[in-house]
Amino acid sequence: MKTRFNTYDIVCGVAELQRLVGFRVNQIYDIDNKTYLLRLHGGKENEKATLLIESGVRFHTTDFEWPKNAAPGGFSMKMRKHLKNKRIEYIRQLGNDRIVDFQFGRGDVANHLFLELYDRGNIVLTDVDLKTMYILRPHTEGDRFAVHEKYPIDRAKKDIDDISLDTVQKLIDNAAPGESLKRVLMSLLDCGPAVIDHVLLTHELNHHVVSYTAKPAKTAQMLEHTKTKQPKLRINSGTAVEAKPFDAKTDLTNLLQAIKESRDIIKMGHEGKTKGYIIQVREEKPMNTETKDAEYFYRNIEFHPYLFAQHQTQPHAVFNSFMAAVDEFFSAQEFQKIDLKTLQQERDALKKLSNVKKDHAKRLELLNKIQDMDTKKAELIQCNQILVDKAILAVQSAIANQISWTDIHELVKEAQVNGDEVAKCIKQLDLKKNHISLSLCDPYKNDNDNGNSENSVIVDVDLALSAWANARQYYDQKRFAAKKEQKTVDASQKALKSAERKTQQTLKEVRIISTITKARKVFWFEKFYWFISSENYLIIGGRDAQQNELIVKRYMRPNDIYVHAEIQGASSIIIRNPSGEKVPPKTLLEAGTMAISYSVGWDAKVVTNAYWVQSNQVSKNAPTGEYLGTGSFMIRGKKNFLPPCHLVMGLSLLFKLEDSSVHRHIGERKVRSVEDEFELNIPEIKTRDLRNEAKQIQNNNGKTFESNIFAYPNTEIKIEHDTGRLFVNKESSFAENIHLEKITENCNTDESTLISAGTTRKKQQTNAKKCKEEKKPQCTLNTQTTLSSLNETDLKSTSKIKRGQKGKLKKIKSKYRDQDDEERELRMMILKSSGKEKPQPQVNESKDNKELENNKQLDQAELTNTTSNCKNNVELGENYDISAGYDVEMIDTLTGQPLEDDELLFAIPVVAPYQSLQQYKFKLKLIPGTGKRGRAAKVALALFSKDKSCNSREADLLKSIKEEALARNIPGKVKLSAPQQHTFRKH
Repeated sequence: MKTRFNTYDIVCGVAELQRLVGFRVNQIYDIDNKTYLLRLHGGKENEKATLLIESGVRFHTTDFEWPKNAAPGGFSMKMRKHLKNKRIEYIRQLGNDRIVDFQFGRGDVANHLFLELYDRGNIVLTDVDLKTMYILRPHTEGDRFAVHEKYPIDRAKKDIDDISLDTVQKLIDNAAPGESLKRVLMSLLDCGPAVIDHVLLTHELNHHVVSYTAKPAKTAQMLEHTKTKQPKLRINSGTAVEAKPFDAKTDLTNLLQAIKESRDIIKMGHEGKTKGYIIQVREEKPMNTETKDAEYFYRNIEFHPYLFAQHQTQPHAVFNSFMAAVDEFFSAQEFQKIDLKTLQQERDALKKLSNVKKDHAKRLELLNKIQDMDTKKAELIQCNQILVDKAILAVQSAIANQISWTDIHELVKEAQVNGDEVAKCIKQLDLKKNHISLSLCDPYKNDNDNGNSENSVIVDVDLALSAWANARQYYDQKRFAAKKEQKTVDASQKALKSAERKTQQTLKEVRIISTITKARKVFWFEKFYWFISSENYLIIGGRDAQQNELIVKRYMRPNDIYVHAEIQGASSIIIRNPSGEKVPPKTLLEAGTMAISYSVGWDAKVVTNAYWVQSNQVSKNAPTGEYLGTGSFMIRGKKNFLPPCHLVMGLSLLFKLEDSSVHRHIGERKVRSVEDEFELNIPEIKTRDLRNEAKQIQNNNGKTFESNIFAYPNTEIKIEHDTGRLFVNKESSFAENIHLEKITENCNTDESTLISAGTTRKKQQTNAKKCKEEKKPQCTLNTQTTLSSLNETDLKSTSKIKRGQKGKLKKIKSKYRDQDDEERELRMMILKSSGKEKPQPQVNESKDNKELENNKQLDQAELTNTTSNCKNNVELGENYDISAGYDVEMIDTLTGQPLEDDELLFAIPVVAPYQSLQQYKFKLKLIPGTGKRGRAAKVALALFSKDKSCNSREADLLKSIKEEALARNIPGKVKLSAPQQHTFRKH
């Protein structure tokens, strides 16, 4: 398989990259320690392009997204310093060598970037005088190559302008005997092996080798060796062919024409007249049992700028440019690895099934042979009945005469020497078992053979039985073997069916996992600790000091919130706030839980307070005389401490939704007020037909519908906080006739909140008006709802009062009897339990606001720096978009509550504060314990897959999750807690 550029590839690549001359460097990134991305823009239409260079391997433009390192390396920073915002002046190949020279800028500020594509490769950054400024791989062995030394461009190979007949003849004469013509030309034509294979094949010289007779000073012994043992060549197909000796008289002219054609191909590459080709190998997949059609997988093996003769019969893909072919070849390598792994797993599964079938066939074949042999032995005994009986009688007589076993052996041997027919058929005496072995043959086929025929069979005979009894015994063995065969067949058929089912299931799972793995997109935030809060805020945290510094410097934006805890090892947490609105307290508390959990407090089981500050309060500038280490920051201004957070994390799964399924989950995670919580927990009350109720009231009471609606006393509704149950208390004798038909609006409540429904129409209209104006849900009764008779049994069936609450409800009713809505709002505002605060006109600025304003003014420089960093991130082309709402749009495609009709692409494991996972379908509670993280991840996957609500698609997605991906975000040693945990058993 081709893995790097050859000389002809460099020629064609340099020719195609001439379109980038004049482009300006926007930014530089590193993929790994030897692969770098150069973001470019320019051209007539201000185009954008990305140039990828890899030391010792390749260079090409790319349209794919490549994973970049979290922090730029030293070589990236050096290139950014000297090459950023400079134009590409030229791109050239040094001589005919595998070295590419990129010049950036002109004049005294020009820089050269040399990319070496031979041996282990190298990348060298020099100034205008070719003085080395930075080198990727310095070495001092052999030719010294280090910083501050001039780059040796003179050592590059030079191209041979003219190749004469004498040059070729001299080269062949000096070649080693038996050396292939291809190897001889490679030292002359530095254009890559593919070009040489092409021209030799075109001119029918691909099987030729330099003959032993090419050199005159050869002994007769060597010439004889040449005649008797011709070398063999192995061509591209892998088959060995007989080599043909090169004849200078007949083959030299063809060789010169082949060399000329290679020069023409190289010239075509310099002119940029080539396309791109990926050569493939067709791999057959295991046959699908459902369709019975053969499926094939095309594996990429080589990339070329020209369709050479040796590849024309192979499967290949064509591209408009060589750069596009190279980009596709290297970008598809990961998918190719996945496909190859899948193919190997499928073959292994089928091999196991094949082994089961072979074992089954061998067992049946053995049983058949045993039956055939028993039948044949029984028939031979019957055919030789007299002979068998005589042999049995002779041995029995000797035993009856108390002759020793050794003497019996001697007697048999003497009888055989004397030509006794009975003795001749005795081959062995096994007197311990009371058996003898007789050599018997069919007397009707071999009358004159006297038992010495090749068709004779050794038959074991029991001395205690007659010939007929021995024959019957063999027939019995045959019948027993037949029964055993039938049982084996029955059992084997079941085993085969089971094995086939398992194999097909394995094949299906392997292919599904392969598809899921290909669709799996690694989000930029997965390199950090992360989760999505219950109110749809993306929260990220650093794994170590380096990542703590990275997320603050590169990923924190002006509207974001910084959360930390004053405990050793606490992670720096960033709450991404694209909307710029106030972050709700629930999200702040969840972020605080995360900060404390990822610290030494987890293993020590120590609970402490976390705090949050605005992004402009976080600074890397230390006070005079002090030093801030990596991952440490200076917090200026007031810290907003959060309540003590519990060390309770959760482990769950987020599912990536296909675009058509996203709309079903809009608002799934949103900022919920207390009214929303009431709406989620309130029991559903069945409604009746309003028109029928109105007519019934008119007939029974003789009053109009509207006059009856408001003729009822106050009704108090209480929501039990932990269970969400609804309680209704009534105040008058009319209570027996009250029917609470429907509550159409959400109610704002907490543990000790009573919500009153007014008795007058005016108050209801006022509440409705407030609800409309403020666009907030209020606890009202719909004016179109009919209130009719509701007996006490209906109320009892709606909800039950817990023991001990009756007296409490009586006290609450008497305490808040005279409280109206305005008084209630004022009290709730004072208690800060009325949900979101309403915007109040600021007449006088408070002392706290003044202090905060002063802090903001003091840290204005920090805010400017943070803003400029964010702008730079956009210019650098980071993996996120700073536009408002981008985070929300991205994370809205992830759900923890998949529906049956959703199309799910893949699953992502997530570790988050347990309170943020309450609505998730799959979840486990994690608390500090003694269990290892890997074991916890394994148990979690087993529990999730055994969940009764887990459908087939979700089960498939679970199988594609690796345990290490699940375990890497678990804080430390843990204890799992789940309702279904007791059902899991270790096998």
